[in-house]
Amino acid sequence: MGVHVIKMPDIGEGIAEVELGAWHVQVGQLVKEDGPLADVMTDKAAVEIPSPVMGKVISLGGKVGEVLAVGSELIRLEVEGEGNLKAGAAAPVSGTTNGMRPDAAAPRAAVASVAPVAPVASIAPIGKADALSAPEIAGDVSAGPATPAPAPGASHEAPASAARPAAAVRQAGERPLASPAVRQRAWDMGVELRFVHGTGEAGRIGHADLDAYARTHSGAPAAAPLRSGYVERVDETAVPVIGLRRVIARKMQEAKRRIPHFSYVEEIDVTELEEVRAQLNRRWAETRGRLTMLPLLIRAMVIALRDFPQINARFDDEAGVVTRYGAVHVGVATQTDAGLIVPVLRHAEARDVWSMAAEIARLAEATRGNKAGRDELTGSTITISSLGALGGIVSTPVINHPEVGIVGVNRMVERPVIRHGAVVARKMMNLSSSFDHRVVDGMDAAEFIQAVRVLLEQPALLFVE
Repeated sequence: MGVHVIKMPDIGEGIAEVELGAWHVQVGQLVKEDGPLADVMTDKAAVEIPSPVMGKVISLGGKVGEVLAVGSELIRLEVEGEGNLKAGAAAPVSGTTNGMRPDAAAPRAAVASVAPVAPVASIAPIGKADALSAPEIAGDVSAGPATPAPAPGASHEAPASAARPAAAVRQAGERPLASPAVRQRAWDMGVELRFVHGTGEAGRIGHADLDAYARTHSGAPAAAPLRSGYVERVDETAVPVIGLRRVIARKMQEAKRRIPHFSYVEEIDVTELEEVRAQLNRRWAETRGRLTMLPLLIRAMVIALRDFPQINARFDDEAGVVTRYGAVHVGVATQTDAGLIVPVLRHAEARDVWSMAAEIARLAEATRGNKAGRDELTGSTITISSLGALGGIVSTPVINHPEVGIVGVNRMVERPVIRHGAVVARKMMNLSSSFDHRVVDGMDAAEFIQAVRVLLEQPALLFVE
């Protein structure tokens, strides 16, 4: 048997270090060739690192959230044959960066599931806001193999020599592995799972582990107590800002630090627009697909930008150069399980509303499935955002740097409006937009949004060239 060292691969584009986003393996686990080892994050991509060989995990090169240098040691595997590590070389301390050798040459490992990110934390997402989730990691992944589960038919009674098993030791905020049913039962019993020793695979806690804990800890009631809604709580949860959340935080901090934002809000009567959309869907939904409000909004932006090219632009503030674009590449803020990502609808100026609708749906599916390519997530010239039914009446969206403008869509509501001296019900919606005041004057921003309003309130103009 030998030892095979896998080093942090060179992901390209001059990237010298990456953040360790998640481990897919733990010490003692067998890994197949091409099996996933870890996820790493750069400013532009989430990258899954696969294993080039089959073997057993000996040690891990860092903890989730640590920043690792390209070429440093990522993981060690015990493999058949000699391996690639010379005899006598020291293993790194698992869970830390000690023992890494950034000076060693880094073999270029295969990179899978590349998902470049263009996150905008304060941009409202398009579509349903999915709950943010992260991989569950039980305990310290460097602590070795999990305690094997009892054999089938074995007694669940604790032996006399082990009347009180040691409580599990986990870091603050660390979430132990357990099924929803086990979590619910622990809640009903008043037991905190972080103190329960799990005997399942990777330290997973089962019902038998709860029973054992309840038997040996007098403070854990076996039956569910009656709970009141007026109970004092003193628990605290520390949530590390790592992975995509860290990238989003850094991007937003940079955008707000570098860009002097100003916002402009206008009310739009979309009653006729909604009637036109309904008619188009009745006529063309089966053959061309259903239209949402979004492609119609983008169409209005495309037409209005013809007279306001300074808003369809990107500002390199370090070089002092504003680049105006003829092409309208619209960033569409999209909520995913990993966070907010902005895929790009390219050449919106050359698409009709059905083409835009189909491409937006494709991009959203690819983004949420972590299959969007780098060119689909970069290069936007202006961004649109929407919270749909959660959009509220006003917002102040943060510009997607280095763009100079973003259009925010608020909730559509039906309310009474005076028209021609009569009170009538109309469907009203606000546009809340932000602009870079270094590049866009307030008058130009207001005139641009007013042009969009005219197009939306007279939807026939959207289809006239």
